[in-house]
Amino acid sequence: MPSTHNKGDKPWDTPDIDKWKVEPFKPEDNVGGTFAEESSFMVLFPKYREQYLKEAWPGVTKALQQHGIACTLDLVDGKMEVKTTRKSYDPAAILKARDLIKLLARSVPAPQALKILGDDVACDIIKIRNLVNSKEKFVKRRQRILGSGGQTLKAIEILTSTYILVQGNTVSAIGPYKGLKEVRRLVEDCMANIHPIYRVKELMIKRELAKDPELAKEDWSRFLPNYKKRNLSKRKAPYKVTDKSKKVYTPFPPAPEPSKVDLQIEAGEYHVGREARKRAAQEERQEKQKVRKEERKRERELDFVAPEEVNGSNGGEDAERRKKKKRKTSKSKGDEEED
Repeated sequence: MPSTHNKGDKPWDTPDIDKWKVEPFKPEDNVGGTFAEESSFMVLFPKYREQYLKEAWPGVTKALQQHGIACTLDLVDGKMEVKTTRKSYDPAAILKARDLIKLLARSVPAPQALKILGDDVACDIIKIRNLVNSKEKFVKRRQRILGSGGQTLKAIEILTSTYILVQGNTVSAIGPYKGLKEVRRLVEDCMANIHPIYRVKELMIKRELAKDPELAKEDWSRFLPNYKKRNLSKRKAPYKVTDKSKKVYTPFPPAPEPSKVDLQIEAGEYHVGREARKRAAQEERQEKQKVRKEERKRERELDFVAPEEVNGSNGGEDAERRKKKKRKTSKSKGDEEED
């Protein structure tokens, strides 16, 4: 049975037709008329965005009115809301408005966030905090996306034709679908400890290869760099083998090291009871205390040793004083006996 699918060229399939072009959705394209139900989305925003949103909200309201979308800004509860109206004609407009208020809540400037209303523009909010466990590693790897002076981030934006904002625990990107895919891959690899410069070099090579029409239908893998992870030694100097003599092969394994029980058996302590070991330890402790007690006694006796006489004359004077004192005491005793 012949196939009904014809793979040949169609008469209306001319080279001047761009198959990937997204045609704009106009009010006359909505044949069904107004929507049967109202759709709405609400997003909360932080306190520090209140002043900026208050100033930029008139421009946001005017841009959404062109697509038939109504919006409200509640500064009391800190929320933004968008909803369809009877003038809404594009079913995808409410989804674009939802992405718009999400980007505004993530500190994206209003002129950049309003680009999401275009048909060929999309956005991607990448959550990066849960990709790294350590807080210190997360801060260092997030800084790699920015680079010194924001140069790495600027290079990524040029190569992917996107706008990127690194804010807190997320990375917000606005641009074409192909560029958003490259940005997500680069950010996730950066959080997995792969430096963004490798992806930047790869994107630069692809950009140059795309300019050559002869390589359009060929495989580019041979042109792209292949980075392999290498586990380098952490030692300061490489390990050098000094003894290169061949060892004699022996079929027997080396003797096992003696265990604690084996060492006790060799020392004759294994069969000694627990009480005997306690007794031996107590005797050893008492012996140490006895030695220490004798040392302290000798130290105390040194305080009572008479100093050596330096001068002979002083020694004679001390002797005469002692004799006079002895005579007085003996005389006082004799007087008491007479009484």
